[in-house]
Amino acid sequence: MVTPALVPTARADLVELHDQVPALYAGSPATAKRTVEFFAVSIRNPNTRKAYARAAGDFASWCELHGIADVSQVQPVHVATYIEGLQIAAPSVKQRLAALRMLFDWLVIGQVMPTNPASSVRGPRHSVKKGKTPVLAAEEARALLDAIDTSTLIGLRDRALIGLMVYTFARVGAAIQMHVEDVYVQGRRTWVRLHEKGGKQHEMPCHHNLEAWLHEYIEGAQLGDAKGYLFRSAAGRTGRLSDTPMAQADVFRMVGRRADAAGIRTRIGCHSFRATGITEYLRNGGKLEIAQQMANHESARTTGLYDRRTDQINLDEVERIVI
Repeated sequence: MVTPALVPTARADLVELHDQVPALYAGSPATAKRTVEFFAVSIRNPNTRKAYARAAGDFASWCELHGIADVSQVQPVHVATYIEGLQIAAPSVKQRLAALRMLFDWLVIGQVMPTNPASSVRGPRHSVKKGKTPVLAAEEARALLDAIDTSTLIGLRDRALIGLMVYTFARVGAAIQMHVEDVYVQGRRTWVRLHEKGGKQHEMPCHHNLEAWLHEYIEGAQLGDAKGYLFRSAAGRTGRLSDTPMAQADVFRMVGRRADAAGIRTRIGCHSFRATGITEYLRNGGKLEIAQQMANHESARTTGLYDRRTDQINLDEVERIVI
């Protein structure tokens, strides 16, 4: 197994971790070095690095059980047998296979393997036309926002954060990384600057509700430092805000508390607001290609996974069954 130490947040830490490499990838110093470089150099996103390290470690454990001691001994049939035996969902299987393909490609380019044994292995078929993210109806989203007590700094912060995710389709990871200077005025309108995954910078004009909520929060919290984080964690139970940003886990718990207080029974998460915003935009005559730009998606097909307009159609049709 790949130890947790192999996938730290800072990539520089990986340089000293040759002894953490599983035996399968440590047959020679060159192979171990090249394996560490794959995680340290070729993968920037820490979540992807962690998932790929887990896939590489699990395959190494499987090979050890089946008497395969060195990565140079791995054949396509070994990879295929491993993939066939995985008792996990198809998307996870495809991710595991992709991780092995990329790792072996890296080793081939580094001339520590002659060929890539995973390149010819086919993964399971998997087609998704609708995402699984729970979506709120417009009335539920409005009720959740209206139920927030904005007489406190925490309430102003939470309303502004949820509003941002609804009206700009922002991912929570991009929202919590925002700085005060990422809310700015241009052409007499307030805009927000989002630093999305993959190093992409995405700018969006604010809906009038979001504009008001952001300014109320910034003024109420007296966030004068332009370089300071916008959405900050609470300083204990003091009702004040600290200088550190909220973590994703903090936002998830906050969303759960706000949903419970508003009497919303749908089990939502942070991503639900992104899906809710996209669905309501399309329901009110918005165009899919524009929603794609607003959501900063590479493909309109990805945006389409968030479109839940047919959910209401299906419900209406089911109610025709009068018994």
